Amino acid sequence: MSDAAHQTWKPRFNPWLIAIVVTMAAFMEILDTTIVNVALPYIAGSLATSSDNASYALTAYLVANGIVLTVAGWISDTVGRKRYFVICIIMFTVTSFLCGIAQSLGQIVLFRAMQGFFGGGLQPNQQAIILDTFPPAKRAAAFGITAIATIIAPILGPTLGGYIVNHSTWRWIFFVNIPVGALAAFLNSVMVEDPPWEKEKREKKTRGIDYIGLSLIVLGLGCMQIMIDRGEDDGWFGSPFIVTMGVLAFIGIFGAICWLLTAKQPIINLDVFKDRNFAMGSVLIGAMGAILYASAVLIPQLAQQQLGYDALWSGLILSPGGIVIILLIPVVGRISKVVPTRYIVMTGFFIMGCALMFSGRLIVNINFKTLVEMRSFQTAALGFLFVPISTIAYLTLPMRYRSDGAALFSMFRNVGGAIGISLAQAAVIERSQANQAHLSRFMSPLQQGYNTYVQSAEQTLRTLGRAASTVHDDAVGQLYTSYRTQAAILAYNNVFQYAAVVAFLVVPLCFLISNKKAQGGGGGGH
Repeated sequence: MSDAAHQTWKPRFNPWLIAIVVTMAAFMEILDTTIVNVALPYIAGSLATSSDNASYALTAYLVANGIVLTVAGWISDTVGRKRYFVICIIMFTVTSFLCGIAQSLGQIVLFRAMQGFFGGGLQPNQQAIILDTFPPAKRAAAFGITAIATIIAPILGPTLGGYIVNHSTWRWIFFVNIPVGALAAFLNSVMVEDPPWEKEKREKKTRGIDYIGLSLIVLGLGCMQIMIDRGEDDGWFGSPFIVTMGVLAFIGIFGAICWLLTAKQPIINLDVFKDRNFAMGSVLIGAMGAILYASAVLIPQLAQQQLGYDALWSGLILSPGGIVIILLIPVVGRISKVVPTRYIVMTGFFIMGCALMFSGRLIVNINFKTLVEMRSFQTAALGFLFVPISTIAYLTLPMRYRSDGAALFSMFRNVGGAIGISLAQAAVIERSQANQAHLSRFMSPLQQGYNTYVQSAEQTLRTLGRAASTVHDDAVGQLYTSYRTQAAILAYNNVFQYAAVVAFLVVPLCFLISNKKAQGGGGGGH
C-alpha cells in the first residue's frame, strides 16, 4: 500500500461523527473504572463479604484490563480493528449485565475480570481509529474529543456513582452501561470501517502468535497490577505475597522486554520507542495519568473520611473541573497553532505544580467552595496536557506502528494512573502516622494548650447536660479525634506537595520533545 493511497483514502461517514461514536465506547469503559470505586462498600454489604474482599472485583478488572491494553494492537491486526472494537463493545455490555446480576463474590470477580478483558481493547482502538480517520492537521482537535473520555470520565465517575448508590442499588452502576453499550455497538458497526492498509495487514497475516512474549506480558503486567492494587491492604513488602508478586512482575516485564527486542515476530513491536516524540509522549502521559488519577482519588477520599461528606457530595467536588476542561480544550487548540507544543505541555505541568501547591493548604474546617476551587485549578492544567501530549506522541510515528503505539500509549497512561493512586494512598497513611508521632508531644496534660482545650470542652459538655462523671473522658475523646483529623489533613497537604514537586520536575523533560514535523502526512510509509 503506497503513501499516496494512504493520503487519498477517506472514511464514508463524517470523521467527526466517527470520533464521537468511538469515544462513546471509550467513555463508557473509563467511567466504569472509577464509578465502581464508590460502590464497593455497598457491594460488600449486599454480597455478605468484607470491603477488603469486595475490592478484588476492582483488582480483577485492573489486571485483565492492563494485560489486554498492551496486546490490543496485536489482536487488532490479527482479527481486524473494526471487528475487534465492536466485539469489545458488545462483550463489555454483556459482562456489565452479568456484573449487575451477580449473586456472590466469586461471580462478580469473574465477571469483572471478563469486563476488564474486553474493556481493555476500547481505548487503544479508539485512538487508532481517530489517527487513521483524521489527517495530522486535524488530529489535535480530534484528540479534544478523546479528552472527554480520558479526563472527564474519571471526574464524573464518583459523582454519578454517588448519585446511583444514594438513590438506587449498586447494580445500576453496571446496568447503566447496557443502553449506552447497545447504542455504541450499533453506531460503530455502521459507521466505522477499516482503512485499506489495515485490511492488507489482516489479509497478509503478517503477525503470528508470539506465545512466549504473550506469556511474559501476562505474568509481568498481571503481577504488577496485583502488587499495586493490593500492596496497601497487605502491608506492601512486609507481606510475602506482595514480595512474590513484585519478583514475578520484575521477571515478567524484564523478560518480556528482552524477548520483544530479539524475537523475529514479537507480539508488540518495541521499535515504536525509536521515535523520540512517541517515547517522550508515553513518559509524559504516564506522569499526567499518575497525577490525574491520584488527585481524583485523594480529594473525594479526604472529603468522605475526614470532612464527613457522602459519596454524592464528594463526587460533586470534582464535577466543576469537567466544565473547566470542556471550556479550555478549544482555547488550547487555538494556542497550539501559534505556540510550539513543547511549551504548551511545559505550561500544563507548571500550572499543575502550582495547583497542587495550592491544594497543599488544606485546613480542618475547609469549605466546599474552596475544595471545588482547588480541584478546578488542577483540572485546568490538564487542558494543557492531554491533547498536546497525544498530538505530539503520534506526530512522527510511522503508520505501521499505529496499532502498537496506541496500545502502549494507553497502557502507559493507565499504569501511571494505577501507580499514582497506590503511591498517593500509601503516602497519606505513612504521613498520617508520622504527623501523629510529631503532634503526640502536644497531647499531654503537661501542655497548656491541652489543658485549655479539655477544660473548654468539659464546660461545653456540662452546659449540654452531660453527666459530670463522663465529661472529662468525653472531652479527651473529642481532643483525640481532633488530633487524628489534623494529622490526616497535614498528611494530605504533604502528599499534594510531593505531587507538585513531581509536576515541576517533569517540566524540563519537555525540552526533549522534537520539533520535527510529520513526514508524509503524519506517519511514514507502510
